[in-house]
Amino acid sequence: MIKGIVTKVSGPLIEVEGMKDCKLYDVVKIGSKNLIGEIIQLRGDKASVQVYEQTSGVGPGEQVISTDEPLSVELAPGLLTSIFDGIQRPLDKIAQKYGNNIVRGIEVDNLDREKLWLFHPTVKNGDMVSPGDELGYVQETVAIKHKILVPIGVFGKVSKIKEGNFNITQTIAVIDKTEVCMLTKWPVRKPRPFQNKIVPTKPLLTGQRIIDTLFPVALGGVACVPGPFGSGKTIVQHQLAKWAEADIIIYIGCGERGNEMTDVLNEFPHIIDPKTGQKLINRTVLIANTSDMPVSAREASIYTGITIAEYFRDMGYNVAIMADSTSRWAEALREMSGRLEEMPGEEGYPAYLSSRLAEFYERAGVVMTLGNFYGSITAIGAVSPAGGDLSEPVCQATLRIVKVFWGLSSSLAYQRHFPAIDWLESYSLYSDKLKEWYADNVSLKFNNLKQFVSTILQEESHLLEIVRLVGSDSLSYSNRLILEVAKMIREDFLHQNAFDEIDTFTSIQKQSKMLEIIFAYFELCKDALQNGVMYKELLNLKVKEKIARAKYIPENKLIQFDDIMKSLKKEIKELQSNMGDSL
Repeated sequence: MIKGIVTKVSGPLIEVEGMKDCKLYDVVKIGSKNLIGEIIQLRGDKASVQVYEQTSGVGPGEQVISTDEPLSVELAPGLLTSIFDGIQRPLDKIAQKYGNNIVRGIEVDNLDREKLWLFHPTVKNGDMVSPGDELGYVQETVAIKHKILVPIGVFGKVSKIKEGNFNITQTIAVIDKTEVCMLTKWPVRKPRPFQNKIVPTKPLLTGQRIIDTLFPVALGGVACVPGPFGSGKTIVQHQLAKWAEADIIIYIGCGERGNEMTDVLNEFPHIIDPKTGQKLINRTVLIANTSDMPVSAREASIYTGITIAEYFRDMGYNVAIMADSTSRWAEALREMSGRLEEMPGEEGYPAYLSSRLAEFYERAGVVMTLGNFYGSITAIGAVSPAGGDLSEPVCQATLRIVKVFWGLSSSLAYQRHFPAIDWLESYSLYSDKLKEWYADNVSLKFNNLKQFVSTILQEESHLLEIVRLVGSDSLSYSNRLILEVAKMIREDFLHQNAFDEIDTFTSIQKQSKMLEIIFAYFELCKDALQNGVMYKELLNLKVKEKIARAKYIPENKLIQFDDIMKSLKKEIKELQSNMGDSL
């Protein structure tokens, strides 16, 4: 056991002497209260330790004891439905035992050691197994079967395994004289191994129309949601957490305000999961590390979340991880870097900011696991640039790494247009790779409809410049039609009400039908104009009201779109017939 002495205290950073034989990132216990810290710098026998709890009352001369282990998370049944802080302390258990405020130096088991789980083996005595193979499973929640895998570094013949009720520390199997239990630990800063990465070819469907249609993120992809205060970053991430087609959701409240995290903690236990009919929390892990918690724990929360995500990925699950927000995490890096007196980079952020961000996002992806499962992690990070300035370092470093950019616009938010994703600034580099999937699984027309929407919105932006200069009367009727259809796309398709029971989620099939109706309106009206129909009559079509309300058609009544299409064709035909009669 290595013991050192505190020589200097600077907020969450302390300097310690006598740590010569320690390793970087080892966890230490500080002072009489056993505060938790992590070695982040070594110089001879001197160590710099970032402390994950408030350091008030700690001074020079206090004893520091090394645990000789890196900061790790516990991985076992009991993760789902749990609420942890940034270093995986269970907040609900702490509240039950100590009250609403976290007491310094508390020691609580991260996962319940007493609860019994019914273990079902899927291998038998005499089978040969290797790391990552499935030994059996526990039905952790109604929604998720928790697979118990052979730990990394263990392989050989199964000499003993049995079905029954066990807690997570009891032996469930013996492999080549090695006793195996359900609990494993993994260092948070070390990626879990896999066989190989696979190029993503399938979208992560979210039920959000502007995302799924215009700026899709691939299953196993990486995306960022930058935007100024009040533009709806948190709402977008809440919607993705609720509706994205992922098996497991990891939500990290990384330094955001406490009231936003409170909304998550209050909502998620009551939201019904459309995939299972059960509570959404049954397949969710929440990590709550708000802005009033220690800054160093905020920095660790990102790694805690991605390590838990990798654990479920290794079981063959598709995991979506939401980090809200990486700007607060970067600010924690900046504060610790400043206290270490490192050479600052742009705006005081450490020079290694980009590499740290890359380390996080690169742990996402679709992989073939060691146990021959296909699993994926889709990482979505919110960025909170001051004043919405996308040129600031965190945003720029993130954009160099991610492949999807959902840029939020304060002007759209002020117009009450949600989600406030700017369709002229945003982009997805996965679109080309996903074309084949859309053609095979949605409609052969879908990729053309996406191009139609993008073209109309681009043309609208050019035409609005002309309107600002010389007024709308100077536009031809065909150009006015473009503006009208662009308005329909914006208000009837892209605008989505997160609080409406039906409009909050739209399947990709319904999205396709909505676009088909708008496209048909544009083509039929364009032909009618060429045949002499008055533009004002096209504006007054009764079917426009039905098109505007198509977003509220329930998923089980999509046949109503056929009726709208028939009404549209009928009204246009009647207008053209009336033109012929008048002539």
